[in-house]
Parts: sequence; C-alpha cells; structure tokens
Amino acid sequence: MYDTILRGGRVIDPSQDIDMTTDVAFKDGTVAAFGNEISDEAVTVIDVTGKIVAPGLIDTHAHVNWGATYLSVEAETVAKKSGTTTFIDAGSAGAGTFHGFRRHVIEPSPLRIIAFLNISHAGIYGYGPGFMVGESADLRLLHPSACIDVARQHSDLICGIKVRLGGNVSGTLGTQPLDIAIDAAEELDLPVMVHIGPPPPRRQDILERLRPGDILTHCCRMFPNALIDRERNIRAEVEDAHQRGVIFDVGHGRGSFDFKVARAMVENGFTPDIISSDVHIVSVDGPAFDVLVTMSKFLCLGLTLPEVLRTVTVNAARAINRPELGSLKPGSPGDATVLRINEGEFEYYDSLGHIMIGKQKLEVAHILIAGKRWP
Repeated sequence: MYDTILRGGRVIDPSQDIDMTTDVAFKDGTVAAFGNEISDEAVTVIDVTGKIVAPGLIDTHAHVNWGATYLSVEAETVAKKSGTTTFIDAGSAGAGTFHGFRRHVIEPSPLRIIAFLNISHAGIYGYGPGFMVGESADLRLLHPSACIDVARQHSDLICGIKVRLGGNVSGTLGTQPLDIAIDAAEELDLPVMVHIGPPPPRRQDILERLRPGDILTHCCRMFPNALIDRERNIRAEVEDAHQRGVIFDVGHGRGSFDFKVARAMVENGFTPDIISSDVHIVSVDGPAFDVLVTMSKFLCLGLTLPEVLRTVTVNAARAINRPELGSLKPGSPGDATVLRINEGEFEYYDSLGHIMIGKQKLEVAHILIAGKRWP
C-alpha cells in the first residue's frame, strides 16, 4: 500500500523531460511509482486534476537562520505560501555560528535546509533596521582554515561557500574576499556563491575569477554592475562566463531585481539558470515575497512553465550537487509541490518600485514532504 497518490495532475518533471497527465505514488518517504496504472491502494489519494505536479521546489537563495540573525525568516512560514520543500541558506551562518544553526534551526525543521557557509567567521551578523555592517569588509573575519574545518564537519549540510561583494558589504577590499572564498572552496571541492552588489569590485573583476560551477547571485540587479549594457544586450564578459560554466542565479531580494534587466535577459535568450527569492526579513513582505512569486514574474515575462520549473528543480539540485533532489524519478526523495495557475491581472513589483501587470500567478495547492501531505 502506498502512503500517498497524486491522481490525475499535469506532471512536469524537467529532470525526466516529462510533461504529461499521469499519477505519482509515494511510499516510505520516496517516490514509489509513476504512471496511469497505479492502484487506489493508498492511505491518502489526492485528486489533483487540473493542477500541476512538480518536484518539491528548491529555493537556492534564502535566509532561514531564524532567531540567530535579524536578517533571517522562519522557513516553515515561507514554505506554506511558496511550496518550497528545500531551502538553501545563502551564508547566514559562518564557521563560528553554523553549529547553532544546525542544532536549533535545521535539525528541528520538517523541511530540508542545506547551506552555503559564509567565508566570514560570523556570517551575516550586522544586518539590522536601518544599518549594515558588511561581514566581508574586515579581513580579520575572513578565516579560510576555520571555514574548511566546519564545512568538513558538516559536509552533509554544506553545499558551498558564500561571499558577499559590493561597496556596502566588502568596503574597499575589492575581490580579496572572493579570492579567499575560492581558496577555501577549492580545498573543499565545492562551489562559491558570490553576491554581486554595487562596485567595488567591478562586474568584470568578479566574473573573470569564477570557475565552472560557481554561482553569481543577483544576476538581475540594476545599474551599476548590471549584466546588460545600455542597449539592453548581455555583456560579453557575462556570455563568456556562462559559456565556461558559471551559473547565474536570480536572488531577487529587496534590492537586487530590476524588471528592465530581467526582461532584457529573457528577450536575449539568456534565461537565468536558477530562479530564487533571497527571502529575508526586508523582502518577505515584498517585493520578493518568496520563490513562487519570483517564478510567477518570470512566467509573466515570457518563460514557459516547464522552463520556470526547471530552474527551481533539476537546475537547482545540480548547482548544489544534490542530484537526488528536484526530481520525481522513482527512488527520489518524496517531495512534491502541487500548483495551480490563476488567470487575471496581478501587480508585481521590482526593487526599484516599478510595476508589471501580469496575467498569471502561481499558487500552492498541496505540499508533500517525504511522501506525505504537509502541513
């Protein structure tokens, strides 16, 4: 007997290039069967006719070290609205604070939380109402040996190294924090996720250092350091980095998303590899809200639903080297997100206050965690 059957939905699983109406069954915490011949022998059968069944959504850039940093929000609250089943915390904790993050937030959570470890020993500690103390601005806090030790101790949860760059977070240090982060990441054989803010450093100096598999987050940020030029073309150094395997992540957030840049990227055929929210205390009530709202924006900008879902399932899973996630293949972890598409007129905002009226909005119908409906 199965634990749960999702019956009659439009199953979109980019990891298998599947887009069809069929059933999915779950048992013992995993995907058990897939197809139209599944019997009704299950504890729970959910009719999802007319809805979209996707692998559990992965938000690759979030801040969920709730209670330990002012910046972070509670993962469970965001998940219920967004259908996120896996949160990737983007450097809220560093080597000096990760133990508490694991014990007090990650382990008690019903959701899966994985993390990029901040190269700064304290993590993002100086973000508060009306002020910012950049954790990358003081070389005394950038301790690669401690970072390596903690990443090895928690290798089951740490998927990469995070560094934030920009005048407001790394001061006048330029690319020095990035170079230190890459040194640690190379020793660990992990990717680096790089926050790009206003210069210094310049976009070119960041991109030329990034390796295949490294992630540039906030790829839709506005001028200065935007990835498009004044003619709204993708800059040559951006194309070059993408071709050699650098991953481009949206990381919407409060101040890192410009409709003009996002629209130009879509129109130029430069689809972000990953759509993520950068949900935190000053973006959770807008303009980002969560990953589902960010996905809806790109749906309204012209991406197809399978293209959007690819960025938050298989692409996200590959970027963090967790290929078992973001899939409905039998044997995969039994996480699924069931969505509906609402038609109408919906207001969406970017970080500059610009408004886009979209015709579609994604909403959550059901969430499955380890094969069972949640909450």
